Amino acid sequence: MKKTESTQTEEIQGFLRLPDVLKLIPVSKATWWAGVTSGRYPAPRYLGPRSTAWLVTDIQAWIANTASQKSNIFR
Repeated sequence: MKKTESTQTEEIQGFLRLPDVLKLIPVSKATWWAGVTSGRYPAPRYLGPRSTAWLVTDIQAWIANTASQKSNIFR
């Protein structure tokens, strides 16, 4: 018998700090925060009084949603 690989993809869990988010979504800090305020970008999680991060799954979902919206425009 042949071994088959699972077709399910594992979700990466954890948090991303702003510099890491901006590597994935290349906008300026000011643009990012304006987008968070307007609801365009995912809301952060406040880890402490001076510590903010985003869930990896929230960022992945936003990227996937944005990519699918863009692909639908060209159909």
